[in-house]
Amino acid sequence: MGSSSKEEAAAEGDTSSGDTPPSNSNIFSEGERVLAYHGPRIYEAKVQKAELRKKEWKYFVHYLGWNKNWDEWVSADRLMKLTEENVMKQQALDKKLGVDKSSKSGRSSQSKPKSSADAKADKEDPKNTAPKGRKRKSDSGVEKDNSSLEKLVKIQVPSTLKKQLVDDWDFVTQQDKLVKLPRSPNVDDILTKYLEYRSKKDGIMTDSIGEILKGIRCYFDKALPVMLLYKKERQQYHEFVHDDVSPSTIYGAEHLLRLFVKFPELLAYVNIEEETLTRLQQKLMDFLKFLQKNQSTFFLSPYDGSKVLEETVRK
Repeated sequence: MGSSSKEEAAAEGDTSSGDTPPSNSNIFSEGERVLAYHGPRIYEAKVQKAELRKKEWKYFVHYLGWNKNWDEWVSADRLMKLTEENVMKQQALDKKLGVDKSSKSGRSSQSKPKSSADAKADKEDPKNTAPKGRKRKSDSGVEKDNSSLEKLVKIQVPSTLKKQLVDDWDFVTQQDKLVKLPRSPNVDDILTKYLEYRSKKDGIMTDSIGEILKGIRCYFDKALPVMLLYKKERQQYHEFVHDDVSPSTIYGAEHLLRLFVKFPELLAYVNIEEETLTRLQQKLMDFLKFLQKNQSTFFLSPYDGSKVLEETVRK
């Protein structure tokens, strides 16, 4: 991405100039094609309307290639100019989140607005016409499949945690730094702290919260070696996780946050009622807010570069 990649990754929702626009400055015009944050990813969109509300500009955007039901009002910090630099940032973020061509023609691509790369791939791949048809049926209630379930689970990652994800990717893949293990607090510690927080706030310890936290722990332990590690982290994983050791006792918030990016994909395969799924989504969002509130305590900074260096020397 060049020497400016780290700055771009750290400046979420930035403009092409890299500066945050004044609240009374309208920098996006109606009909303009832009890049927009939706969840942890960035997608190509078109500004349909622009309105000044309470001294702040709001934009009604349509995500290109997707049903108008996805159209929404967003603030300027969710949008970026459609420039080559920002497209490269989008592609880097897709790579960090594990988005590849194989997923674009499958179920997961139907659950979110398309990125510009997704839209191009769909035009070139005739096999995508069948899944699109199935999606339209599920939207109208005629047919339900995994894509309709995944669409229900829309986990909006808070902006500061989205920056954490990008920085995490940059530390590991670009700067050759790893999270120093074992982490403290680890995933088990964080889940316990959240349970204590909810119990104190609600005045009661509910079974449902406990079950959800057990589920998060189970998903984390199973998903970590399969989809939550970068290639440079695998050697470290084998050094620390062996025999009956659970990853949740070794890893911390950095890897736990990666799990929340994968949850919509994972939960699409679970046989669960829509009402229950909605409640689960609310609980997961509440947990993310808890992570955000304790971000300075739970997340490590800076990362340790010695481990990757030692492994490189051995080779």
